[in-house]
Formats: sequence, C-alpha cells, structure tokens
Amino acid sequence: MRQIEETGASLRWHKLLIALCPLWAALPVQAERAPVVLLTINGAIGPAVADYVHRGMENAQKQGAQLVVLQMDTPGGLDTSMRAIIKDILASPVPVASFVAPGGARAASAGTYILYASHIAAMAPATNLGAATPVAIGMPGSGKDGEAKSEKKKEDGKADKEGPVDTSSTMTRKQVNDASAYIRSLAQMRGRNADWAERAVREAVSLSAKEALKLKVIDLLAEDVPQLLKRLDGRKLKVADAERVLETADVVATAVAPDWRTRFLSVITDPSIAYILILLGIYALVFEFSNPGLVFPGVVGAICILIALYAFHMLPVNYAGLALILVGIAFMVAELFFPSFGSLGIGGAIAFIIGSVILIDTDIPGFGVPLPLVLGLAAASAVFLFLVVGLALKGRKRPVVSGREELVGSSGEVLEDCEREGWARVHSETWHIRSAVPLKAGQRVRVAAMDGLMLDVVPETHQGA
Repeated sequence: MRQIEETGASLRWHKLLIALCPLWAALPVQAERAPVVLLTINGAIGPAVADYVHRGMENAQKQGAQLVVLQMDTPGGLDTSMRAIIKDILASPVPVASFVAPGGARAASAGTYILYASHIAAMAPATNLGAATPVAIGMPGSGKDGEAKSEKKKEDGKADKEGPVDTSSTMTRKQVNDASAYIRSLAQMRGRNADWAERAVREAVSLSAKEALKLKVIDLLAEDVPQLLKRLDGRKLKVADAERVLETADVVATAVAPDWRTRFLSVITDPSIAYILILLGIYALVFEFSNPGLVFPGVVGAICILIALYAFHMLPVNYAGLALILVGIAFMVAELFFPSFGSLGIGGAIAFIIGSVILIDTDIPGFGVPLPLVLGLAAASAVFLFLVVGLALKGRKRPVVSGREELVGSSGEVLEDCEREGWARVHSETWHIRSAVPLKAGQRVRVAAMDGLMLDVVPETHQGA
C-alpha cells in the first residue's frame, strides 16, 4: 500500500511540473533496459549442456534480452556438443559473452573453442584456458607419465620444452589439422589471437587470465558477473550485420537454472548410467522370458532399454562394444543350456568385459565407464544369469504337481458300485469316472485318460496288463 501511495504522489508531482513548466513534458522518460540472461556451465560439456544452452538462448531471444552471459567452468567435453553450442552462438541474434568464472575455474579444451566463438570473451582472476587438443589423440603416452607431462604443460603454459603433440599417424594429423583450422577461423571472426589459438590445439598450451588478456585472447577481466556487466556498458558489438550498444551498467542478470529436462538428460547421458540402464533392461527381459506372465519385469526392461538407446544416440558409442556385450550375455545364457564345460560362460564373460571397456568411444574426462564398475557388473551379470536363469531351468525339470498332466496316472477310490460309469474320489475331489469293467465301492483305481470332465479309469490290479 505504501508503494502505491508513493507512486501516486510521484504522478501528482509529475502532472504539477508539467502544468507549471511545459518544457518538463518534453524530457524523455528513461525506458526499462533490456534484460541480461545468465547461463551456467559447470562440468563436462555433453548433450544435456548443449540442450540447456540451446533452449536458454532461445528463451533469451523471446524475452528480448540484450545479452547472454555464459559462465563456464569446464574441463572440456564432447566435440558434437561443443559444435552444437558454437553453432547456436554464431546464429544467435543476441550477443553472447563467455565468462570463465569464478576464481579457480577453467575453460579447457571445448571451453576454449566456445570462448573464441563468443562475441565477448572474459575471465575472472585466477582462472585459465587452453589445452584445446582433441583429448583422444592429443596427449601422447599413458598412465602416470602421460598425465605428468600434461600437468606440467598446464602449469608453465608452454609446450616448447615438452615438444608438440605427437602427429605421427594420419588420423591424428587429420583431426589436429581440422581442430586447429576450426579454432583459427573462430579467432579470425572475432578478431582475437589466432596464432595462440592454433598453439592451444597443436601444442596443448594453457594461459592464465592475465596472460590471456595481454595476448589478446580475451577482451577483459572481471571479478564477477555484476562487474562484468558494468565494464561492458556502452560497448558496441556487431551482431547479425547490425551494430548494438550494450546498456548493462544497472542491469541485474537473470540466472536461468537447468530445468527437469536438462537434469533428466544429464542423468541418462552419463555413460555409467546409460550402461547400467541397458544391462538392467536386458536382464529384466531375460527374467521375463524365463518366467512368462510376470509382465512387470518386461515393462521395466523395455523402458530401460529404450531410454538407454536414446542416451547412446547422443553419446559417442562404439556399437561393436555394444554388440560384444549382447554376445557375451547370450553366451552366458547358452552355458546353462549346452554342456560346454564352461567355455561358453568364460567366453561370454570375456566378451562382456571387452565390450563394456570399449563401449564409449572417447577418452574425455567424465565420459567413460569406470573399469571397477565394468568388473563389478560383469561379476553380477554372471551371478544373475547362472542363479536366476539356472533356478528357472531347474523349476521346469521338476515333475508336474497340478493340472491335466499330473491327474493322469493318479490313483483314486470308487465311491459306489458301478457297471460302466460312476463316481470316484481322486485327489480329494469327486470325479465322474468311466470303466470298461464293473467296479465296486471302495475299490482302488488309477486314471488312464481324461476326456473333458470324464476320467477313464482302470482297476489298480489291471495296471500292469
């Protein structure tokens, strides 16, 4: 109520000033400034992050935002997801400012490409960028030795002492050349240091924030988003062949948090989760086929397999690995049916492990299936198949204890004297019986056949004839 009263008082003063001084009416009224949208990337860049950025930029355009701030702290990510984000930035009618923050953050590998593609590149103090060589081919050596070299390069920001990335193979040269040409084209488009960008790809060098500003890799430094917006106020940008002037000094950025769709995608596109889902779906279907009629395992299995296949569609999956997993499971199941003396089971377990290891075709951190998880699930798979499916097979070999098959051959007692047809008690039930010979009450008979609800019986003394 108080705010309404103050607003009314302001309007009355405004009308009074207009009446007293006509020149007051000619003064422009300050319009509300366009909003600034803040998107945040934390962690590896994958399909979920690409979808989040895409929809966030679409919403920013619908809101009439003057700027999108993309705050990053990432070790890199998938090439396909990185290129999808860059395409959105290049096609966006709203300028994008990539900001490596907070202090201690990094924009390594894919983050460096995104930084170069943005209209504005900014970093917070105590951050770094670089090491943009494709990870699967760019870090020669393995184990501790290779990791030590990589860390040393990141620390001193130079690769001359360590030597350039090994480009001995044709495929390595092709991928490195493609990546270096790509980032150089982005640097030339935005007027940034193209030579250093190419070194970041070919030699895996890194830079601190101050060095990046000095070498014209980025445009400015800022402590946080509010300071970034103040420093961008009045800056002219060329977007879609049109020049825009930012008015961000007094604007508070509107943070857009990931919604349920992004969170769901981030869960199912985790390679470990997708791997567990496909196995859970397969085992549920195996259990359903072993015990027809349960329905629930079949429903759960079908849903898990479809979700896993959707996740695999967005991940760099090696389908030879997926085929080896299926073959391994099939061999382990076949071990229960055929007397192979363990050869099928052992071969299936080996195929299962190899397929699981090579399932995700990338070495990017955060996008691999951990080896302990593979070994644990391989052991659990063998136990599941040998126990659950084995118990189902043993159950099928047991003698029938109910139904038509069990009734034939059962013995009973005649309830009354009869010539051809009469009544007898079989399994504590009264049945209509038919016999070729006369029967007396209390005589023991055995069921020879069943015709609808009529039992054909013979005296037990005649059973051996």
